[in-house]
Amino acid sequence: MELKVASLAERPEMVDRVLEMPNTWPEFVVNDLVGNAHYARIPRELPEYALFAEDERGEVVAHAFSVPFALHAEGRGRLPDRGWDQVLVWAFADQRAGVRPDTVSAISVVIAPHALGGGLSARMLSAMRDHARAHGFREVVAPVRPNAKHLEPHTPIEEYAHRVRPDGLPHDPWLRVHARAGATIDSVAPASMTVAGSLEQWRGWTGLPFDAPGDVEVPGALVPVRCEPERDQAVYVEPNVWMRHPL
Repeated sequence: MELKVASLAERPEMVDRVLEMPNTWPEFVVNDLVGNAHYARIPRELPEYALFAEDERGEVVAHAFSVPFALHAEGRGRLPDRGWDQVLVWAFADQRAGVRPDTVSAISVVIAPHALGGGLSARMLSAMRDHARAHGFREVVAPVRPNAKHLEPHTPIEEYAHRVRPDGLPHDPWLRVHARAGATIDSVAPASMTVAGSLEQWRGWTGLPFDAPGDVEVPGALVPVRCEPERDQAVYVEPNVWMRHPL
């Protein structure tokens, strides 16, 4: 597929088309409160870090968002256990305070459903790395959501993340894409994203009954969702895997 990759800083008129591009995220994932508060700010407040790809017909088929932040600021220094949520908070807090960033974190690589399977994820990851390098950064980090972990919701993330194939590459396909690009695993972010909602909300998001206490396996969830009917609440705490890309 012939692609044209640009940033929204270069093509600001494309912001709505990029945000409206169909995706394959499970509905509950987009109800993370931190993500809801910050994700849509990236293309509007950090447009140079919002990359998108058009095919030969001019259709938006992929986008890759990242954020600059100060990993080595006082009180930080290590990649956070709260992963995706925390790095979004840090990035926009740094922007507000005028703190100079030293690292770029990947936030998402999203492929339009009809374009899946064509290697676009690796191409967008490469474009993100090239973009960070061109802006003077020496490292990209990524709170990676292993895309086959949902098939094993009860497998501990530490065990799953470090499982490798006979060729030494990660077992998980998305971890493998990062590894092939030169990344290594740094650590696990055990609480990278948290989605809490009423049982009625979870029924709407998943179509499941959510009427019994305990763990509920939800399609697309990397770990079970904890259901507590006596509180009318269910909570999903998603683990991710921190990977580091030296540039």
